[in-house]
Amino acid sequence: MKSEKDYINGLIAGSYQDFTCLYRQYAPYLYAFALKLCRSEIQAKEVLQETFIRIWVYRTRTDPGLSFKSYLFAIAKNLLLNEFRRKINSPVFTDYIDYCNREEWSENRVEQKIDFDEFNRCLQEAKIKLTPRQREIFELNKEYGLSVREIAQRTAMTEQSVRNQLSAALRELRGNIKDYSLLFALFFLL
Repeated sequence: MKSEKDYINGLIAGSYQDFTCLYRQYAPYLYAFALKLCRSEIQAKEVLQETFIRIWVYRTRTDPGLSFKSYLFAIAKNLLLNEFRRKINSPVFTDYIDYCNREEWSENRVEQKIDFDEFNRCLQEAKIKLTPRQREIFELNKEYGLSVREIAQRTAMTEQSVRNQLSAALRELRGNIKDYSLLFALFFLL
């Protein structure tokens, strides 16, 4: 019986059989993860397929020393985020937002705007409580979209130090804005 590491090494070497074994092992979990986030069976299947296509195409870049499961889920999460961003920037979505802005504000819409404004206020207050380095890394990653590698190069830190600081910042912020945990997760954890 082969270990996961053996399958990963086989994948890196180009073994389609090892790739298939990894697919069979992780596909159900990855599909459930994608479905939970996007709530579309079709899109979840597309994310699953695209994730494993990327695994195969970039197999030589796979690091057998790191968690393969984390690697898979990170690829899927990034694919979903890119799709969400694409939809938000699409002309249809922009037209919908314009339409909503032209409509009279209902009481519910006003409450949603107030809630979002309150979330932003709470986030700004919580960011003040972070160390200057944590705040800088959080803003570079979550607000400016820089990768961990780019932040490490910009700040002359190791990638692991950047990850540690970002993780600590997220933990601190999550603890300080518990009332808005859903919005926090939607904007910064997905």
